[in-house]
Amino acid sequence: MRTEQVSVFNAGCRLAGTVLLPDPEVRAAPGIVQGPGWLGLRDAKLYQPYQEALTAAGFVVLTLDYRGFGDSEGDATFLDPMAQVSDIRAGLDYLQTRPEVDPRRLGLFGSGGTGGGNAVMVAGLDERVLVTVAQVPVSDGRDWLHRMRREHEWLEFLAAVREARERYAATGEPTLVSPRDGIMVPTPERKTTSVKSDVDGRVPAQVALHSADAIMAYRPIDVVDRARALMLISVEGDAVTPEDHARALYDRATGPRRLLVQTGTTHYAAYAQYRDIVNPRIVEWFQRYLVGGEVVLEETALDTGVSYLSRPAEAQGGAA
Repeated sequence: MRTEQVSVFNAGCRLAGTVLLPDPEVRAAPGIVQGPGWLGLRDAKLYQPYQEALTAAGFVVLTLDYRGFGDSEGDATFLDPMAQVSDIRAGLDYLQTRPEVDPRRLGLFGSGGTGGGNAVMVAGLDERVLVTVAQVPVSDGRDWLHRMRREHEWLEFLAAVREARERYAATGEPTLVSPRDGIMVPTPERKTTSVKSDVDGRVPAQVALHSADAIMAYRPIDVVDRARALMLISVEGDAVTPEDHARALYDRATGPRRLLVQTGTTHYAAYAQYRDIVNPRIVEWFQRYLVGGEVVLEETALDTGVSYLSRPAEAQGGAA
């Protein structure tokens, strides 16, 4: 795998990107844009095994830092997933200029909460996208934030967001909070895991509380029926991104679709425990629908199914 650091421009900002290229050199190969997950960066170690598997299979992968994140320009004080969706679409524009990429064969890979949701959202909005893989995706931002809180905490949160919005409108001063525990609520696993330690110190430490409004308005579920060929990956009993978000997206999808449910694990542990099981399935999905070209949306052509994956106990214990 070869890498090239590139710049992608969108909304007046220079976005930092990395193009990952197969060995040997390719021309007119399928291209995939990977958007990072919630508070993720393009060079996170978490994503590298997926990128390596895709480039080994002959795909060109572009991964980006969203505006205001990592090495990209811009202000991430207002954390808006739809701005990230726009950045991913700019990534598609960029890939279409590369001689190594066939501009008619474009796909998306997203992982981690809004990372998975962003891939679904772009697939529903952009007809260029033939194939999408979304891992532990958010389908409804309001429900996602609500489910993290007990009801009285939710009502207090809504009141605080309203006050922050009014304060900003009147004074121009945002109420700043940590996105990890001021907007999202970390689970006990998140407080102890080191799976994202390589990026945790390089993402915005404070964001405007009223940006929760943008997250609550974020609904990939509303456009998933326009996605062409969609693979979803969830974790059974996920305490971070509820399993039923992926199931709701699967149920509403109308094209070829598949749902993989990882059992006997947790949101963060699943990356290591299931990577060698899930990765070949991701590659096969892209090979089936992206290498071959056009996806035909006919009832007889639908590739549907829900698969419950499991690992032997010793494999789970060794991978955590």
